[in-house]
Amino acid sequence: MTVHIEAKKEDISKTVLMPGDPKRAEKIANEYLENVKLVNAVRGMNAYTGTYKGKKITIFPSGMGIPSMGIYSYELFKYYDVEEIIRIGTVGAYLEDENLYDLILVNNSISKSNYYLDLSGETTHMVNSTEELNSKILKEAINEDKNVRFGNIYSTETFYDEGKNLKEFRDDFNCLGTEMESYALFCNAKHLNKKAACLLTVSDNLVTKEEIDSKKREQSLDEMIKLALEASL
Repeated sequence: MTVHIEAKKEDISKTVLMPGDPKRAEKIANEYLENVKLVNAVRGMNAYTGTYKGKKITIFPSGMGIPSMGIYSYELFKYYDVEEIIRIGTVGAYLEDENLYDLILVNNSISKSNYYLDLSGETTHMVNSTEELNSKILKEAINEDKNVRFGNIYSTETFYDEGKNLKEFRDDFNCLGTEMESYALFCNAKHLNKKAACLLTVSDNLVTKEEIDSKKREQSLDEMIKLALEASL
C-alpha cells in the first residue's frame, strides 16, 4: 500500500496495462478480463485485476500528464514489483498521412521535461522503450495483420501549448506525434531497471485537423487494446 494505491501487493499482476482514463480502464476490465476484481479506488483511479486467456493482468489508469504517470508507474514498479507496463493511449499525429485510428508503437520518447533530472540527478530528454516488449507487440501485430508504425514521440507537459513548433519535433527529432505520458513511464523503467512500452491510437491529426470526439476516444480503441493484451501473454 502507498499514499496513492490501496491495493495489496498480491492483487497487482507483474504485467500492467495503463490507459490514461479510469473509465477506459473499467471498460477494458469488464469487456476483456475474467474474474475481475477492483483493486484500487483511491482518488477515483479505479484499477482492476483479472485474467486474460488465463494470465493475470492488471488494468491501472495513469491519469493525465507526466506527473500523474510518474507517480503511478513508479509506485507500481517500486512497491508492487511490477515487471512491465504497457501504456495504451491516444496521440496527436504530426504527419498528414497518419489517419485516425492508426496505431503507433513508441521507440523513443522525447521531452523538454526535467522529470528524469529530478528523479535520478541525471539529464536526458530522450528515453527509449524496451526492445523485448516492442518485439512482442510487433510480432503480434504481424500475426493479426495489423499495420503499426514504429517511431519517436514528443511527450509534452503542456496540452494547450500555443508556442509549440510542430516542425521542430516532426523534422528535427523524427517524431510521429505528441502525447503526454510516455516520457515519465520510460524514465521510471530506465531508473528502476523495468520494462515499458507505449502503444498509441491516432485520435487527432495536427496537420489535417481531423479528430475523434471524446466519446469515441473512450469507446473506440479496441484494436489497440486487444493487441496489447495479446502481446502480454
